[in-house]
Amino acid sequence: MLKVRLQGTVKDIQWFGKLLEQHPKIRVLGVSKPFANKGTNKYFRVYAEIEKRENTMQ
Repeated sequence: MLKVRLQGTVKDIQWFGKLLEQHPKIRVLGVSKPFANKGTNKYFRVYAEIEKRENTMQ
């Protein structure tokens, strides 16, 4: 399992999170709520837990 930090605007994080969830080779186990970065109200961060999706077709 990987723990990944995504950082950007809320809209960009949501966009990329959807791409991750649709990727056929990975499984998103969970994504945290957005946390505000210090010193800015534009950029946020979320933490995602991701694992390799097992290929059952082989």
